[in-house]
Amino acid sequence: MRTGGEILVDALKRHGVTNAFGVPGESYLAVLDALHDSDISFTICRQEGGAAMMADAYARLTGTPGICMVTRGPGATNASAGLHISQQDSVPVILLVGQVARWMVDREAFQEIDYRRMFGQVAKWVAQIDSADRIPEYLNRAFHTATSGRPGPVVLALPEDMLTDSVEAVDVGPWQPMPSHPGAGDMARLREMLAAAERPMAILGGGGWTEAATRDFQAFAEANSLPVGVSFRCQDYIDNSSPAYVGHVGLGINPDLAQRVREADLLLVAGARLGEMTTGGYSLIDIPNPQGKLVHIYPDAAELNRTYQADLPMVASMPAFAEAAAALDPIEDPTWRASLEDGRASYERFVAPVTISGDLQMGQVMEVLKDRLPADAVICNGAGNYSGWPNRFHQFSRYPSQLAPTSGSMGYGVPAAVGGKIAQPDRMVVAWAGDGCFMMHGQELATAVQYEAPILVLVVDNGMYGTIRMHQEREYPARVSGTGLKNPDFVKLAEAYGMFGARVEKTEEFASALDAALAAIKSGQPALLHLKIDPDAISPATTLSAIRKKSLAS
Repeated sequence: MRTGGEILVDALKRHGVTNAFGVPGESYLAVLDALHDSDISFTICRQEGGAAMMADAYARLTGTPGICMVTRGPGATNASAGLHISQQDSVPVILLVGQVARWMVDREAFQEIDYRRMFGQVAKWVAQIDSADRIPEYLNRAFHTATSGRPGPVVLALPEDMLTDSVEAVDVGPWQPMPSHPGAGDMARLREMLAAAERPMAILGGGGWTEAATRDFQAFAEANSLPVGVSFRCQDYIDNSSPAYVGHVGLGINPDLAQRVREADLLLVAGARLGEMTTGGYSLIDIPNPQGKLVHIYPDAAELNRTYQADLPMVASMPAFAEAAAALDPIEDPTWRASLEDGRASYERFVAPVTISGDLQMGQVMEVLKDRLPADAVICNGAGNYSGWPNRFHQFSRYPSQLAPTSGSMGYGVPAAVGGKIAQPDRMVVAWAGDGCFMMHGQELATAVQYEAPILVLVVDNGMYGTIRMHQEREYPARVSGTGLKNPDFVKLAEAYGMFGARVEKTEEFASALDAALAAIKSGQPALLHLKIDPDAISPATTLSAIRKKSLAS
């Protein structure tokens, strides 16, 4: 006989869970009590959105479902910010939500929500466990649902009184991967289509990749001189130093690369959904029939031919497909090789340092980071124009090493870095954040200090919600409204948390400040550098004043 809380924790252990993230609540005290006697490490966070983002980051780095525990009502609504990221990025996360007692349901009890309705569009499966003896069954299904096909989040509601019931239950687990494999006929047809193409290109993205899969696909691309782009914030899917890599296909795309996508007579898309970000707002690729042939490989049949009609749709897990692709006989085509060399040269020009207005040159900052950071550093960021610097100029060499939301969710960088450092404590983990982005989940610095997770946080401060201000100047030039920010002293804030902090206002100050921060991290102390940039330097490509001038002229 065990309580529901004990059965739940036992089920998590059987499925290999060693870490969970959350904020405590009275609605699942029985689970917290069971955790007391387990060897599962429970990271107590400062807000449920941060907890869900930490679980998401943990899942990306480990390849196993991230576990998040929150209380009912406000706890669940806060967590939804992180869950939406997991849904759009195809990341396996299991959110366990405390719920009102079963006898109170449908009375609008204190903090009561129907989670099936609330999370219906941001989770693969939402259920409520009303019988404690069925907890192993539900957890088993949750792990397999979160990891199979297109990975994604699952939500299980846990009524408070169910968790205190003492019952007999049959344990189930551990979960097993269920990959889908491409057929031999499909792979043969793929090679035939490639051989007939003159301007082929590959685009990688989506969830379900592994380090081995990225190596296999890179080997396939290099053997065939096949240009490879990556979808929005998937730059770590191929070593950026590979001669096959030609850049990222997303926001801030290299114009030369955008033209290459438009002119490709065969697009081989592996794992990417071909959503708005990857297609430049559906402008790079014609709907429903692309300009050239389309081979679309995806782990879930429901996504294939949803928007774009593929000439060869293929249901396959990314590791299985990449392994099969690497085994194909290479195609020797001198025109491919010459085209790839042009694409690679254009990419290298695109990531060369650029000059912006102001005393702090972010291009030089990126060069210093390139020299100081280890090659396998994990780079995290939320959303904002500041992310253009790491997303465009950082050179990723290992998968996984980029933690960034394709959903464009602000506040992700700091909690992702904490979750990432807990997942892989031996790696350097860097969080990029704008001043607006940082303030959304910056309180998780307390979690970093509490759990001795020495991360590096770079706060790029321009005193505004920069992305919105940029769009504002484009659409309503010289009419600034709702985008200005008055910020705290970020250095003093970091020091108040018990971190190292330093302010950088000039380019020549950055190297020494970074060295001091890295020394603090080496000693086990998290560090924050406050980078104060010119507000006019809105992006690596332009300025606010230039945008305003152009908008007024038109």
